[in-house]
Amino acid sequence: MNVDREKAWALLNEYTQSESLIRHMLAVEAAMIAYAKKLGEDENLWGVTGLLHDFDYEKWPNPDLDESGHPFTGVAILREEGYPEEMLDAILGHALYSGVARETPLAKSLFAVDELCGFVMALAYVRPDNLVGMKPKSVKKKLKDKAFAAAVSREDIRIGIEELSVDQDDHIATVIAAMNGISTALGFGKA
Repeated sequence: MNVDREKAWALLNEYTQSESLIRHMLAVEAAMIAYAKKLGEDENLWGVTGLLHDFDYEKWPNPDLDESGHPFTGVAILREEGYPEEMLDAILGHALYSGVARETPLAKSLFAVDELCGFVMALAYVRPDNLVGMKPKSVKKKLKDKAFAAAVSREDIRIGIEELSVDQDDHIATVIAAMNGISTALGFGKA
């Protein structure tokens, strides 16, 4: 299947109404494209994987014992639509409770950027200049404040960096730059 971004965007909007969740998926898409460029991978496939990784979350937020809910329900929908298995494995792998190992660069990258994008977004909301001028040092400092963006798993961020085998500062800088490139779409003025 040729992964079509417009079709993916339509599917996302069919299942997701939450502006903040859509912005999160856009941020993850941007970070995934940045990593695809760095690693010489398919930018379209990687971007759409980031764009759709949480498209089912609003309707089916929690998995049930029979593996319905996020991300299982979304992956079933994507499989019916004919999306590639590599993408589906990455989406399953971004949820630790799925039990799906992250074995490909695509899966490792998605896991590594997901929580970090959420954290960087939260930090941008409380900074006067949002994403502009944000540095890895300030992100790392805020990560130590457990009360700030408490829902963001610091452990997932740590594991993601470790699995991707990247320098923490470089990883944070890549995510910030990717998000800064789409700052208007994320609700932060000019890009």
